[in-house]
Amino acid sequence: MDGHQEQSTNGVEREGNRGGINKFACACAIIASIISILMGYDTGVMSGAMLFMKEDLKIKDGQVEVLAGIMNICALVGSLTAGRLSDWLGRRCTIVVASVIFLIGSVLMGIGLNFAMLFCGRCVAGVGVGYALMVAPVYSAEISSPATRGFLTSLPEICISFGILLGYVSNYFLSELPLKVGWRVMLGVAAVPSAALGLGVLAMPESPRWLVMQGRVREAKAVLLRVSNTPAEAELRLGEIKAAAGIMATGDDEDVKPPPGGWNLGEGVWKELLLRPRPHVRRILAAALGIHFFEHATGIEAVVLYSPRIFKKAGVEGRRRLLLVTMGMGVTKAAFILVATCLIDKVGRRPLLLSSVGGMVLCLLGLGSGLTAVEHGEAANRPWAVGLCISSVFLYVASFSAGMGPVTWVYSSEIFPLRLRAQGASLGVAVNRMMNGVVSMTFISLYKAITIGGAFFMFAGIAVVAWLFFFFFCPETKGRSLEETEAAFGEKGGRNNNN
Repeated sequence: MDGHQEQSTNGVEREGNRGGINKFACACAIIASIISILMGYDTGVMSGAMLFMKEDLKIKDGQVEVLAGIMNICALVGSLTAGRLSDWLGRRCTIVVASVIFLIGSVLMGIGLNFAMLFCGRCVAGVGVGYALMVAPVYSAEISSPATRGFLTSLPEICISFGILLGYVSNYFLSELPLKVGWRVMLGVAAVPSAALGLGVLAMPESPRWLVMQGRVREAKAVLLRVSNTPAEAELRLGEIKAAAGIMATGDDEDVKPPPGGWNLGEGVWKELLLRPRPHVRRILAAALGIHFFEHATGIEAVVLYSPRIFKKAGVEGRRRLLLVTMGMGVTKAAFILVATCLIDKVGRRPLLLSSVGGMVLCLLGLGSGLTAVEHGEAANRPWAVGLCISSVFLYVASFSAGMGPVTWVYSSEIFPLRLRAQGASLGVAVNRMMNGVVSMTFISLYKAITIGGAFFMFAGIAVVAWLFFFFFCPETKGRSLEETEAAFGEKGGRNNNN
């Protein structure tokens, strides 16, 4: 694309987005992201439910770790298959499949007669989570314009944080129920909204980029006219998508017959991603996998899932008080996610990411220092250490939510070329869930081996490495169309070379 064309394109983009966020596109992204509320709810509610199920079912710490982390391991399996499924069935149908799978898992967890049934329920729900985490950001990115893509693509992370907060609230208010009933209600209630979501998705249109990959150009144009602010913007976006798919420009936007095997079946994608990637694809893949790896390697799951244990170690006593402080942490997380979504399209991905991780480093060092001080003396004699622990947790969650959390999902869903996007995103989610599972399933063993303060010093060291990685390997993508983001990673004339 020459300079005149690029200037013209950007002019049309600005003209098309003067009206702000397209309401229909926003509504579709919200519906697609609702399943993330269920995933966040399960994470939040599990932190308190573990206290009760351990007492009720007489399970050991090792089994608690397995229950905490197995959902993420199974989500890894789901995410690896979700890319191919969404290329085959479409983004919308994949969200329906995710809802049904999560519904089944929630019912099994709600019954929870023994450890084996809980284990099976969390495995099934995990597969649904893997599908949802991959497809919701991709769908949101594909229906949004460059000017609002950051906000709409970060909606799944908002929903996760809101779900975590709902889980903490559920823990607090349902903790008064009888032991055998309370934690089962906490886990099983997620079945209701997952059923409603499966029906709500039917009101959403399919992704226009997926429709173009099917050769259904007319349908794609109809969708783009609804999710764009002006017809000129819709025409521009359609032309970019067709160019990325390798479809010759035509004036009448007729449907195109796909080549044998179609454009959407992902043939050769794994080879292009992993075996023989072009240099810019290799850089894109490294950035996507790296940002997902560091999101959880820096300890967020340890703080969110085991917050009652952390606060107890810091000297907070009483089950209700523990759950109340944990609920306050959930409020903080949700509030700062909203701040990030308002800034991500104005400030950019990179400044938010670097400042967020810098704050996390400082907070992890403070938390490690406070917990170490408490461990070496009575909490009552070291109120400053207790205060340092609690404030460090809250500030850590705020720092994570103001950048690292939402940027991870926005960035990884927008940098892959069209042909590689679904399965590239599925690889990123697989790494995300793997690291989530590793941290979830090893944190208790880790802090018993190197002390709980030592565990957070380790996370601080990893966060320093993460900051350096993001500084050197993650260029800015704000304001670029999805078809233009390759240029940020060094692709020349990128959009015509995506096939």
